[in-house]
Formats: sequence, structure tokens, C-alpha cells
Amino acid sequence: MIYKEGEISFDINARRVAPISTNIQFFTQDTGSAKLSFSFTKDGAPLPLSAVDAKIVLLYANDSFYKRSLTLTDKVNGKAEYVLSDEELKHYGEVKAEIKLYYTNGQALATVFFTFSIAKTLEDQNIVPVAEYYIEDVESFRDQISQTLEEIKAKFDEFENIETKNGAQEKADAAETNAKAYTDQHAAKTDNPHKVTKSQVGLANVDNVKQAAKTDFDTHVADNVRHITADERTKWNGSQLFKITNDVGGVLVSIGDTDDFYTKIIQSGRRFGTFYSTGKAINAASTNSTRGVFHMTSTDSNGLGTFGYVIAVDWQNNMFTNYLDLNLGWQGWRRVLTSSDLSPAWNNVTLINGAKQDSVYPLKFSVSNNVLWLRGSFGTLPTIGTSVAKFTNKPTQLVDFVVPTIGSYGTARFALTTDGDLRYDGMLANDETKVTRVSFNESIPLW
Repeated sequence: MIYKEGEISFDINARRVAPISTNIQFFTQDTGSAKLSFSFTKDGAPLPLSAVDAKIVLLYANDSFYKRSLTLTDKVNGKAEYVLSDEELKHYGEVKAEIKLYYTNGQALATVFFTFSIAKTLEDQNIVPVAEYYIEDVESFRDQISQTLEEIKAKFDEFENIETKNGAQEKADAAETNAKAYTDQHAAKTDNPHKVTKSQVGLANVDNVKQAAKTDFDTHVADNVRHITADERTKWNGSQLFKITNDVGGVLVSIGDTDDFYTKIIQSGRRFGTFYSTGKAINAASTNSTRGVFHMTSTDSNGLGTFGYVIAVDWQNNMFTNYLDLNLGWQGWRRVLTSSDLSPAWNNVTLINGAKQDSVYPLKFSVSNNVLWLRGSFGTLPTIGTSVAKFTNKPTQLVDFVVPTIGSYGTARFALTTDGDLRYDGMLANDETKVTRVSFNESIPLW
């Protein structure tokens, strides 16, 4: 057999020792392979485990409680082990545990408690285990009811001294009824390891053996660590049932270079979540990578989104939105305009290939509402077909336009290419030798 094995050592003595915080971690899918191994020493030598019933007590993060027997693998050298059951592995989170050694001569030893953890695997992300309580030793359950019998019998003696026997009998009958109601409720649990039938819970069938005092029961009832209040249960039941990020705060849906953004979101099977998309993905919002959120307002019978919204933001702080409609297909992105888009500043154009700025009316540009605006002028035109400037804002198709010439009446032809080049394509003027500059006052759509 193959096991994930965590080893823990205990030195049995009366010195104060801090709880042991181990680095042992199992997963909810470690079926039959999550093993804890223990070694016991006393005064520097192995502690023999002959005539010992060794128990492990497990307290889980959701207050589930288990008490089970260890397997003694080497009684002479003080070795034991315990393999976690499938039910125990479902209770993920930090686990507090301790070992108790019960000797046949009536002595008992308890170790310092230690901790380990159980992590959820990806396929178990949506499991919500119900708190369980399991005590392997059925005698513990018998002891609880036996103590109730002892108390009732003591009441009989008291009742005989202070009132009629009939009155005492009535009170004893009421006590028996309450005791049976308690045991019936406990025995009815489907996960009760020591479940008994109703015919077995009458006081006549319970051994008269001493159990915990009533004060111990009262202490247990008042334990706010193991129990929750009605307000706390209401709060938990009303909490978020579906995550929008993964366990470490990352996105839930990743969209790669060859993925279709629309298909990936629709088929994610999630009503709400976060995503990351590369700029190369089909139907991506931007040529830059983007992150954002989506909300499918409805899904079909297969859990696939039918209608919803998506918001994406790239690293340049550009925001894009889209309404998803399975009936209409992909609708394309709409960019959310910022204040700088609506009230942009004018910027000087950097001229190249011999073109020179005019000192009085330099060539400037501005981008507003997805439109590139050009104004100003420059002289010393290069040869035809040469780029005089390059812009990062690019149109989706080639845009040709003409501007007036100054110095001699005429026009000069330019084009803004899809690569962002402002290209000079020639001039027609009355006397080209007298042209000193060209003047721009143009708006070029970029969509």
C-alpha cells in the first residue's frame, strides 16, 4: 500500500509542553492513503504499549468530533498509526488532535495536542460537510445514560423522605420520560455509530454505571467553541455560496491566446466570476491583456450562460463593456470613455524624414471620442510615399485626405495607414516651388 505518512513523536512526562504545530497536510481526495504515524517515549526510552487501548481524538474546524482507536504496529517499541477515513477527510481545514492511552489497570495518559491540516482539492471546492460526532467506544454512550439513572435513583430516596411515594413516583416517571426523549433523539441520528432501537433505550435496559455529572453536561451545553448561536447560523446560511475568485484571490476563468473570449465565458458554467484574457484571444477587448468580471443573469438547463454582462480593463486603464446574448451572438466591445478622452490635451507631433515644424503654427494632435484630430502646419515635404510622422492611435482602415498648401494655391494629399503612419502622397499647386508649408485641420475616425 502507498501512503502519505506524517510522523509525530511524543515524550510522556509531566513537563509543560506547547501544542505541536506540524506541517502535515492531507487532501480531501487522499482516499485510504492519509496516515498518521506515532512513536511514544518515556525517560528517553520507547514506551511499551502492552495492555493499552490507544485512542485518537480529532476536533475539526467545523466542530466535527471523532474518537477512534489506533493500530498498534510495534507494542515493544511504542509505535502506532492511524489512517484517516473518507468521512474524516471531508472535514477540511485545521484539525486539532490528541492521543489518549487507556491501560487495563485503570490508568490513563494523555499527550499534548497537535495540529495538522486537510486541504480541498479542485473537484471538492463546492463540498460543505455537515458536522459529525463519532465516539468509537460505545461504553461512553452507555455511561451517559447510566449516570442519568443514578441521579433518578437518588431522587427516589429523596422523594420518600419529603412526600408521598405516589408523588415521588410521578416525578420519577417524568424524569424517565425526559431521559428516553433525549436518548431517542440521539439514537435517531443516521450517522450515529452507536445507534440503538427504541426498545433498547428504556431505563430498565441501561446498566447502572456511573457517568459524567450534570455539571459536565451544563459545561458542554455552554461551550461556545463547539456550538453556534441561532444568529450565527442565520449569518452563515445567508453568506455567499459561490466564489468569485479562487482560493488565493486569483481569477476563476483564464482565457488564452487561442481561446474565444465569448465561448469561454458562456461555457464557464458560472453565474458570476473574475477572468483574465490575453490580448491575442479571439474577440478580446484590447490588444493588451485585460482583467475583469462577468455576470450571467440567466443560464440554460445545462448551466451555460444565456444573457449577462462583462467588464474588462487593460493595463492602460482602458475599460470595455459588452452585453452577452446567446440569441444574438457576439455583440463586440464598447469602450468606456474617460475624462481625458472627452477633454483631451493638444500634443506636438514628432516629425520625421526631413519634415520641419512651423514655428508659428506647429503640427499638433489630440484624440477625443475615438477620433484623431490634426491641426497646425509644417514645411519641407519629403519625397512622395514617405512617412512624415507615426502615431500610436491607428485607424481600422486606410484614410486618405487632402490639406491646403500655403505659398501657392493648391492641395497636398496625405494618408493615415493602419500602422499609424502619416504618409505624404503628393501635391497639386499652381506653383509648387512657392509652396512653403501645408496646413492641417482634420478629424480622422479610428474605428
